[in-house]
Amino acid sequence: MSITRSPDDGDLTRADSLAREIFADVANKWALLIINVLGERTLRFGELHAEVGGISHKMLTRTLRVLERDGLVERTVHPTVPPRVDYVLTGPGQALRAMVNGMCGWTRRHMTHIEEARRRFDAARPTV
Repeated sequence: MSITRSPDDGDLTRADSLAREIFADVANKWALLIINVLGERTLRFGELHAEVGGISHKMLTRTLRVLERDGLVERTVHPTVPPRVDYVLTGPGQALRAMVNGMCGWTRRHMTHIEEARRRFDAARPTV
């Protein structure tokens, strides 16, 4: 099966582009956190749930399916009773994790500046 792409598929500024769809899949807090956690090792669903604080089972399942569909996470079902399911990042998932790590580092480096800017902004705006 061949895939026919439009030249516009890589244009993030177009609402209907494939690039924007992929970007939306990975540029959300849950996907970023899951990618960061899975970069360390292969994990089972329950372990992932414990590592990513605040995520519901439903959101973890949904996000893992999106990441698996995009080829960033590999899901392996082991034929045991009860079934064991492992999740691991693929090569492209690991490459994305390098970007996520950069964002995490940026956040830590600029956290104080952002907190101060928020305080100034909030102090200058009366609450309604």
